[in-house]
Amino acid sequence: MLLRVAKELLLPFCTAFGVVLGGSLLGSLAIVLTRGSPLAAIADLSGKIRLWAIAVAIGGTFDTLTALESGLFGGQVFLLLRQGAVVAAALFGAHAGYWLLASLVNLRG
Repeated sequence: MLLRVAKELLLPFCTAFGVVLGGSLLGSLAIVLTRGSPLAAIADLSGKIRLWAIAVAIGGTFDTLTALESGLFGGQVFLLLRQGAVVAAALFGAHAGYWLLASLVNLRG
């Protein structure tokens, strides 16, 4: 039971974390090729990509909104709490990726 809950929360956390890290680092590659400042690009991209990382981690917003709606209006409290925890895990993963990149950029800058 605990392993299943950990899997359901770690998957969106790590997915959002990876989207922020990968998107920011690979996106800054274009700045390197055009001889710009990659550190500034990493900081800018990581801030902009967080919302997309959350949407990717929860597997699309329509399914999650449908589950939230059925939990809220259908009286399925467990489903509501479960989807809320998945969204929170994705939010924390995206913020952790942003925090890590912001910390690394500020250390060098």
